[in-house]
Amino acid sequence: MIKDILKHGRIFLILVLIQVLVLNRIHFSGFINPYLYVLFLLYLPVGINRMLLMLLGFFAGMTVDIFSNTPGMHAGACVLIAFMRPVLLKAFLLKDNSNPDSCPSIHEYDIAMYIKYAVSMIVIHHSFLFLIEQFDFFYFWPTLVRILLSSVATFLLILVAQLFLNIKTDRRG
Repeated sequence: MIKDILKHGRIFLILVLIQVLVLNRIHFSGFINPYLYVLFLLYLPVGINRMLLMLLGFFAGMTVDIFSNTPGMHAGACVLIAFMRPVLLKAFLLKDNSNPDSCPSIHEYDIAMYIKYAVSMIVIHHSFLFLIEQFDFFYFWPTLVRILLSSVATFLLILVAQLFLNIKTDRRG
């Protein structure tokens, strides 16, 4: 139990540091903003309590908000995907005999099912974040392009991070 808390705490710290120190400074043409810290919420154990999941989502989002000077936008987006996560897990990944301690990853589940789950979570997060940031339907099409391009960039970063996380766990385990 303590080992899992430390593992997820370390993952959270690494992802948030990468996000606020590196990725928040990357803006390709104003359309691509990768948000790797979302992986923290995607990777939490399947059987985590929903209230705890939403609190962790709020904490993760608020941490990024503090460093990004965005008043609660990331917190709102993270709470939304934390709320939606159990539904998406059941829809795309979980079977009746799933281990509640397993963490959704490309190594744990079928790659096609994981892609559906991860892309859904990322698109929901980015849609909420960018629409609330813009808060104007006059720029709907540029915002839609931004959502799509940022979602693709985030997903590719998450795949690379998943490979890195697997290498780290294989060396230790």
